[in-house]
Amino acid sequence: MTKIVFAGGGNQQQLQALRAEFPWIEFAAAADLEAQLRELPDADAIISWPHREALARAKNLRWVHSTSAGIERIRSVPELMEMEQVTLTNARGAHAATIADHCFAFMLAFTRDIPTLIADKQNKIWDRPARSKGVRELSGSVLGILGLGRIGSEIARRGVGFGMEIKAVDVNLAAECPGVSEVWPLERLDDLLRVTDYLAIAIPITEETRGRIGAHELSVMKPDSYLFIMSRGGIVDQDALADALKNGRLAGAGIDATDPEPLPAEHPLWTLPNVLISPHSSGASRQTNERGRAILKENIRRFVAGEPLMNVCDKRAGF
Repeated sequence: MTKIVFAGGGNQQQLQALRAEFPWIEFAAAADLEAQLRELPDADAIISWPHREALARAKNLRWVHSTSAGIERIRSVPELMEMEQVTLTNARGAHAATIADHCFAFMLAFTRDIPTLIADKQNKIWDRPARSKGVRELSGSVLGILGLGRIGSEIARRGVGFGMEIKAVDVNLAAECPGVSEVWPLERLDDLLRVTDYLAIAIPITEETRGRIGAHELSVMKPDSYLFIMSRGGIVDQDALADALKNGRLAGAGIDATDPEPLPAEHPLWTLPNVLISPHSSGASRQTNERGRAILKENIRRFVAGEPLMNVCDKRAGF
């Protein structure tokens, strides 16, 4: 009998549903190291990330599935990269639409000065002349996207709806998305930064992308442009970002992912008025959960049937 272990413990309701749909599969929950040491020796597949110590006992292992889009936690179990027989998949695509919505929520909050309107409501202030100054519309502006994968493509699609001009930088020059006028290589990142009004960070975190947006890159951007961190923290130098925002070299930033998480209480990004921060929650929605479960269920079906899995990742590349 095929055995699949949920290394994070799993949702009991989900486990019951899977057992009912796949009665010929043994599903086990192993939330802690002790349980994983017990359950992994005869496991064929693992959902979520196993403890490194327990992984060494998983001699039958053939598949690991990350329930998130990012697979940077593979560094906590680097032996997985050497296990040629183990396929790694993720939930790529499940979170993209919701994250794109969140990116535009950030964008519109800045362009329509929503935080000030909320404060005005709380203080019963009606000041139409003051609130009519400085607001912007998105149409006609340049939306720059760093990383035209699932998340970047969903952000681009929404940009089309707002009448924006969209340009992107991606390692895959063959990447296509309706409405994106140009896709440039990483070597042209500065060119993108110079023309963009709104920059969305949508690349995965890898050794190559960590710190990719630093003081130099921020200095290239227009002072009235905005930056949005939608994929992972660590891609943007947070200290350099805070300095640029504080000194008027950047108009604002919407941040959903930081490094570390949570962002330390003493970090200056917390107190800057032109910064919006959410607790890495942009991917959360009922629809996200449904899509994630659908991807997992389809891959379970394929795994048992011996068919190619969806969302196969490059373990060494980190995405």
